[in-house]
Amino acid sequence: MKTQHYIPIAKPLITENEKRRVMDVLDSGQLVAGAKVEEFEQAFAGYIGAKAAVATSSGTTALQVALEALGIGRGDVVVTTPFTFVATSNAILHAGARPVFVDVDPRTYNLDAQAVEDAVKRERARAILCVHLYGLPADLEQLAEVARKFHVLLIEDCAQAHGAQYDGRKVGTFGDAAIFSFYPSKNITTGEGGMIVASDEAVERRARLLVNVGQNGTGDYVYEVIGYNYRMTDLAAALGLGQLERLDEYNAQRRVHAARLTLGLGRLPWLMTPVEPPRCLHVYNQYTVRVPEHRDRFVRHLNSNGVGSRVYYPHLVPHSPAYRQLGFGGTYPIAETLAKEVVSLPVHPALHEDDLTRITDTVVQFLRDRG
Repeated sequence: MKTQHYIPIAKPLITENEKRRVMDVLDSGQLVAGAKVEEFEQAFAGYIGAKAAVATSSGTTALQVALEALGIGRGDVVVTTPFTFVATSNAILHAGARPVFVDVDPRTYNLDAQAVEDAVKRERARAILCVHLYGLPADLEQLAEVARKFHVLLIEDCAQAHGAQYDGRKVGTFGDAAIFSFYPSKNITTGEGGMIVASDEAVERRARLLVNVGQNGTGDYVYEVIGYNYRMTDLAAALGLGQLERLDEYNAQRRVHAARLTLGLGRLPWLMTPVEPPRCLHVYNQYTVRVPEHRDRFVRHLNSNGVGSRVYYPHLVPHSPAYRQLGFGGTYPIAETLAKEVVSLPVHPALHEDDLTRITDTVVQFLRDRG
């Protein structure tokens, strides 16, 4: 009997084009912050419809620099989500500001706009930092309206949402600044890497200085600000350029795979599949379902049948030990429920039809076995 292969939760697609681009950089001898980084910045800005973009060493460093470039610092309050990767709120703390967490929408898992407005008023916040979780745009119309109404900054964490759209416009172009991540599990990858987009030229210029240890790029060792070494390498940029050429293709394949999974799983009474609200284009960095009962058994069942899965995220950020030591906590009923129920299934473009069939069959089998 043939052993079935394991279906991973994520799998970067690296083509000969990307390999050739990386080898060209190696052969050139210019490995760091050279022409390829600038080319990637320009290509990425053009792709999302921004004037300019600033490449960084990771999505996390992009967040930290974006906040600092916007002037967010000590004494400022930033309203954000408790249900995401910890880098989002870590960046707020590293900037010297204080994150205020509010609950999320039960259908989209993104920030609840009314809860954001209430917190902005109550806390006299300086900014809103929204996350487009799993590749689904947050409610950008409502969040932008709150930002305008109370004269606060809006920052988009697009780490999981390359190419996602709201009202036909790509995410990353709605706020005062936005960031993207190119970690291997993202819709495109540079290995490690990030990108900052800012709507104001002064913010963009300050971000560029901060990324490059405070230098203005002339190479004369004149430091205008106290910066960081958060530069992207030309190797990473070369890989990113090749990946960017295929981003729309990869996203389309993710959407096809998501539709196929929803067709097979959408009518199961014990499992909730992802939604795509009107005006949103979901790019499915993750295909995340909710399992109200027996999640641990469900994950073990998937694993024993060779289907990869991951819980993004099993604990809320403000409930983690590091944050509790800083005095954070609070109650977030919807986010707490999600943390107990969510499971992400493979949806990446490397999947084949047989993989999708096995994923759906394995999930359906769990229902049959649990009686």
